[in-house]
Amino acid sequence: MRFSTIHFDFLVLNRLMVIIAILLVTTTYGQDINNQQEQDYLKVIKARSEKIVNVLEITDSHKYNTVLNELIRQYSCVNSIHEKSNEIVTKIKQQALPKEEAEEAIKKQELKKSEKLEQRHARFIAQLKISLTEDQLDKVKDGMTYRVFPITYAGYLDMLPALTEEQRNQIYIWLKEARELAMDAESSEKKHAVFGKYKGRINNYLSKAGYDMKKESKAWQERIKEGQKNK
Repeated sequence: MRFSTIHFDFLVLNRLMVIIAILLVTTTYGQDINNQQEQDYLKVIKARSEKIVNVLEITDSHKYNTVLNELIRQYSCVNSIHEKSNEIVTKIKQQALPKEEAEEAIKKQELKKSEKLEQRHARFIAQLKISLTEDQLDKVKDGMTYRVFPITYAGYLDMLPALTEEQRNQIYIWLKEARELAMDAESSEKKHAVFGKYKGRINNYLSKAGYDMKKESKAWQERIKEGQKNK
């Protein structure tokens, strides 16, 4: 009887050891995956940051590395803010709260995220201003937003050469505002979505001023095609 009990205890202990070993392997494997993903992400944002900083023509190596590290840190911090906020929103949705209560909780979380992004944005710009000129700072901002601001602004001026100075200034102000917000968006798609929202505002503004934007856009595209043929 005692032998059977000892044998049983040994089997239980053996199974527990196997389970613990499996858990340890699984945990280590999960950590390895997370570490690898983190390393891969750091490589991506480092390469992206280098591409932006390289156009600034910084000859001082210390200043170059300072700006580069600030840019890498900004990408990492913004990503972290979005990821943590998305996790909280997911948990809110999983709680099966009444619709209005869930919407209110998500709205509050979005406001918290916006506040954190604004604070991080302000610190980032303040740090860059120590090392960069205003022209270089603009190039960093354009680099982080795929140069949508200057390209879009130039497009409006080319499409609508009769714009008044007031209209040009308003378009410039709105696109510049869009760039600041797009810098803190979590993906290229959402960065472009920010500009899309502001372009809608600009088009409504111009429509009220008497422009038929569909007609103007079509005529502009035809001028571009004609110009390409004549090259």
